[in-house]
Amino acid sequence: MEKKPVKIVTIGGGSSYTPELVEGFIKRYDELPIKELWLVDIEEGKEKLEIVGEMAKRMVKAAGLPMDVHLTLDRREAMKDADFVTTQFRVGLLDARIKDERIPLSHGIIGQETNGAGGMFKAFRTIPVILSIVEDMKELCPDAWLVNFTNPSGMVTEAVIKYGKWDKVVGLCNVPISCEKMVGKALDMDEEKELYFKFAGLNHFHWHRVWDKKGNELTEKCIDLLYGGTDGFAKYAANPTRAAEEAEKAAKRAKDAGVANIKNISYMSEQVKDLGYLPCMYHRYYYITDDMLEDEIEDFKENGTRAEVVKRTEAELFELYKDPNLDHKPEQLTKRGGTYYSDAACELINSIYNDKRTTMVVSTHNKGALTDLPYDCVAEVSSIITAAGPQPLAWGEFTPAARGMVQIMKAMEQVTIEAAVTGDYNKALHAFTINPLVPSGQIAKTLLDEMLVAHKAHLPLFADKIAELEAK
Repeated sequence: MEKKPVKIVTIGGGSSYTPELVEGFIKRYDELPIKELWLVDIEEGKEKLEIVGEMAKRMVKAAGLPMDVHLTLDRREAMKDADFVTTQFRVGLLDARIKDERIPLSHGIIGQETNGAGGMFKAFRTIPVILSIVEDMKELCPDAWLVNFTNPSGMVTEAVIKYGKWDKVVGLCNVPISCEKMVGKALDMDEEKELYFKFAGLNHFHWHRVWDKKGNELTEKCIDLLYGGTDGFAKYAANPTRAAEEAEKAAKRAKDAGVANIKNISYMSEQVKDLGYLPCMYHRYYYITDDMLEDEIEDFKENGTRAEVVKRTEAELFELYKDPNLDHKPEQLTKRGGTYYSDAACELINSIYNDKRTTMVVSTHNKGALTDLPYDCVAEVSSIITAAGPQPLAWGEFTPAARGMVQIMKAMEQVTIEAAVTGDYNKALHAFTINPLVPSGQIAKTLLDEMLVAHKAHLPLFADKIAELEAK
């Protein structure tokens, strides 16, 4: 039976990530026959949209596919009768991210895109916009799936479900794929063919376990190999010299498979061993906060914020994209921090469209999969992706050490979302108070007030409070 042609709309189409997305669609065209790909952006992103859009057209032409690529600044024009809407936008562009990182760091506090104060402010700016997109979808493409890659992905996804009243949404992140590759390299095994993983937690705050295809759990071994140093390798190596050599190699492989946004500072091995799960890269901000902050401040002094580094990388990428002969994704895109995006976004769409029942890690309805979190919240969890959306796999209870942390983080997320939707200053302050990466008391209030004023152009719901702060 001939497959129905697919229409996909990508909001934030001028992103430097778009070539990887297009590459993913090209690779899957036989399974996922995309007839129309609409790349949408805003006026401030027009130049980048035109550059990356023309490159996308070259990529499709080089692949010899009958896929029509459209560029527009009119979101509603693009969304009519779409099958999938993907979101990869940044409200305030990279300049807003620079503020999210620079202002907390100036107070001696972690400055990071999706964690701490910066992550909460990204949610404040993003959630009202995603809810307006949902309202357009209800009118223009009521049967479409919303595939969200916009950070903070878990909070954005929960806002869509709880406040947008839109259930056909899935949140995505490339971090779980990086985690799997890290484990595969440490074990010297193919993570796709030889290993089985289960993930559970929240976006950028999940843990995972791993088994081989014979059913033997390898989680403890991976903890030893990745975080136990020479002592960890001593269990699996024939002599001390061999253990030291292998530990050094494993550390390098783990670093190579990591996320470009995050420094690979070593965890305390005793802590991870007691936990009994493999942490994701972002847990460093919570398990070794002082070490990460010290490194961030040093890096900030030498190179500026991570966002400023990314901005320079993006400028280089767009110079490459301008080349009329470039018709494939350049290798330099891996430096941007979004590696494996196509593997996540494109395979998710493919699995929904074809009811492939692929197992993926996504942000979706918890539905009791994580018994320590509310049934109706959004969790990041291994799920089977069907035509009806993700079906989360049961994880059960966490150990007390993980349970306490994830419940605090979920409460912080829910208060942050409520503040973003309502513009309620008191709730925003309470979210700051709950977040483990923000000192409580007057410091939290001072930081909140400074960031509200700095981001006032993109926080209309907080306008009255910002005017009050500016009048002081």
